[in-house]
Parts: sequence; C-alpha cells; structure tokens
Amino acid sequence: MALIFELDPRVDRALTDGLVELWTDVSNAGGAVGFVPPVTADDIRPELVRHLTAMAEGRCRLLVGYDEEGAVSATAFLTLNSHRLMRHWLWVYTVMVHPRHQGRGYGRELMAAAADAARGFEGIEALRLTCRGGTGADRFYASCGFKEVGRVPDAIRVAPGDDRDDITMLLPLNRY
Repeated sequence: MALIFELDPRVDRALTDGLVELWTDVSNAGGAVGFVPPVTADDIRPELVRHLTAMAEGRCRLLVGYDEEGAVSATAFLTLNSHRLMRHWLWVYTVMVHPRHQGRGYGRELMAAAADAARGFEGIEALRLTCRGGTGADRFYASCGFKEVGRVPDAIRVAPGDDRDDITMLLPLNRY
C-alpha cells in the first residue's frame, strides 16, 4: 500500500509527536538525518522546533507521508532560498522514511511527491539537497533523478576518525 502525502499539514501534537518518533527511529537505525545514534526524543525535539519555527515564518514547507494506519512515516522539508539570486530553487532537508517501511519504494514516492509539490511553487525550477557520503544516499537520490553537482571531502565528522563527504545534489524540475 502506498503512502498518503500531505503538503503543509496542520501542526498539532499528534503531528509533532509523530515527527519526533520518526526522526528518532530513523536516526537510531543509522539514517543520516543530522544525528548519530543513539538519540532520544529529547535530542531530536530542539531541531524539530527549529524546523517548525521556519515553517511558521514561511521559510519552510513540510511534506508528510502517512501510512495506512495514519502514522507519520515519511517527511521532507522544502526550504525556500532567501538569497535574492537563488530563489528559483528549494533546499530539501530531513528526508526520512521510517525503517519499517524501507525497501518498499516509499523513498522514491516521497521524492516524487516532493518534486510534484515544488512544481506547484511559483518560480521554482530545481530541488537541491546534501547527503552524507558513505551511506548510499547519493546512489538513492541519483536513482530519483538527482545529479551530483558538488562534493566536499571529509566535511562531516560522524565520529573521531570517521569523516564523510558532504555531497550536493540537484534535481531540475522540467516544466513541460
């Protein structure tokens, strides 16, 4: 069964709790979403508050995927670029699919839904994201149509002696 995607869902306690649980579970499963396991909900919550603040200020939009039980199971934050010369593309942050749903094609569905959502934004021509090297995320995004456009070697320090590349990827949104 496919996920049901919603752009700009109503932010309430159920959504925020679902986002914290998803982010915690993805992080603890080794997902490269800004944390290194082990993490708790208390570790995640301040970062979620920063995202929610950006949403409230109109700088960021949230795409959520719900599973058949209505649980928050996937997310992508689409962040507007504030630089006047770069407003024609969006950043994609905190792309997550719950570990219990991985391997079912939901990640591709999420990225397609993010691209479809972005096509509905005035003047947006591309999506840009970064990912952590050594995780396979760059191969996944490439399979979704993203192209690697930059790489900073050893820019991400996961642990002492474990540095990873910071990979920048771009997806042009063809408007045919």
